[in-house]
Amino acid sequence: MKIIAIGRNYIEHAKELNNPIPKEPMFFMKPETSIIRNNKPFFYPDFSEDVHYEAEIVLKINKLGKNIEERFAYRYFDKIGIGIDFTARDLQQKCKEKGKPWEIAKAFDGAAPISEFVPKSNYNDLNNLHFSLDLNEKMVQNGTTKDLIFNFDVLIAYISKFVTLKIGDLIFTGTPAGVGQVKKNDRLVAKIEGETFMDFYVK
Repeated sequence: MKIIAIGRNYIEHAKELNNPIPKEPMFFMKPETSIIRNNKPFFYPDFSEDVHYEAEIVLKINKLGKNIEERFAYRYFDKIGIGIDFTARDLQQKCKEKGKPWEIAKAFDGAAPISEFVPKSNYNDLNNLHFSLDLNEKMVQNGTTKDLIFNFDVLIAYISKFVTLKIGDLIFTGTPAGVGQVKKNDRLVAKIEGETFMDFYVK
């Protein structure tokens, strides 16, 4: 199982980090060791002083696929959930300044807490799906998939040109504006359409 994460897939998020708007999807990988399940706590790593939360809708692949046509992409995932793409922003900035890859800032252990997954058929319109993140009972991210630069079908078609998708793979689809720093003892609550999917602490 692999985790494929999409960067800069909401215009306002790209702007808040002073990044250019991408002309095509950009993706990076997280290892399975980055996953945290069942609302277990996220332990703040000792190698960073500036870890940021990024809430994202996550797709769960249910079918083997390579070079998938966009019109058939919807057949390749049957469940969705929500996840946090934790980012060591200080390490990422150093890597970017030196032109280095930045997996060190995205792929560390525990950097991808995920919720349980539910059938996508639970929702009427995946292209207008609302999700949010609360930090210590204050909403900090409030997004909808209608604002995606590249929608789910485009992402699946694009990724599958380069990487074969396998059953159980996860795709983090990008985060809206409002990302920010977490600290020890913070509480994060992630919701889809107002329903709580994740509720955990930073330790």
